[in-house]
Amino acid sequence: MTLSSTPTLTEARPGASRTGTAAARAARRRAVLHWVAVHSLAIAAALFFLLPFVFVFLTSVMDDQQALTTDYWPTSWNWGNYGKVWDTPGFLTWWRNTLVYAGAGTLLTVVSSLPVAYALAKFRFRGRNLALMAVIAMMMLPPQVTVIPMYLFWAKQMGLGGSLWPLIIPMAFGDAFSIFLLRQFLMTIPKEYVEAARIDGCGDLRTLLRVVLPMAKPAIAAVALFQFFYCWNDYFGPQIYASNNHQAWTLSYGLESFKAAHHTNWNLTMAATLLVMAPVIVLFFFAQKAFIEGVTLTGVKG
Repeated sequence: MTLSSTPTLTEARPGASRTGTAAARAARRRAVLHWVAVHSLAIAAALFFLLPFVFVFLTSVMDDQQALTTDYWPTSWNWGNYGKVWDTPGFLTWWRNTLVYAGAGTLLTVVSSLPVAYALAKFRFRGRNLALMAVIAMMMLPPQVTVIPMYLFWAKQMGLGGSLWPLIIPMAFGDAFSIFLLRQFLMTIPKEYVEAARIDGCGDLRTLLRVVLPMAKPAIAAVALFQFFYCWNDYFGPQIYASNNHQAWTLSYGLESFKAAHHTNWNLTMAATLLVMAPVIVLFFFAQKAFIEGVTLTGVKG
């Protein structure tokens, strides 16, 4: 006696699996097209900002002859261009000066601005609104207005010309923008936290360090990044105070001298530019979450 087997669904309909696969591919294709359509403006904006960096990178690894042509893709990848830039006399000195300027300036700005912002946000005293108005007025004052009296004081009276100290020392007395940004964030911290700390016997300084400081980390990170980027990219200040001393040049000012010396070697100029930009890009990439959170001033999370 022979048993007849019932055909399975796949055997009965051999084209069903192929139809299902094609339908799945079509659905994925529609999903991708929908995502591209929804994010088209964001993609265009990303390409608008990204393509100049791609151009700088591709040019930096070209040889001297190709860098001046319309051929945008390197025929040979000359990674030694970065070594030539790094070995340029004075380049390491510019790096060291920039790190000292940016690091010390950022630290002094944060340390000096936080207590002032805390006082303006949580203390009640006569003239508080007037002090806040003075801080806002300082934000509106262009630096070019004060450059001549400041230069006469630091370079002529104090004898600090040819160095970066006239740019670093004033940061120990606070920064108007940093004070205002920190003050706006500290206003969002509920006063119950501060009052509870005072009831437990904490003084104003201890309350600031133990209670307010941990809550203000996003705003402090934003202020620190703003100040670090400003110092790293500052060209005007080093030009005023350190232009007559090659040992005090920063990367932003030294890059101008490098470009003048290699005005026909665009590959080396682009390599130097990329080496100057790279630390800032990497720092922002790793700290962007704290930076964005501090800028948006979201306040205390619960």
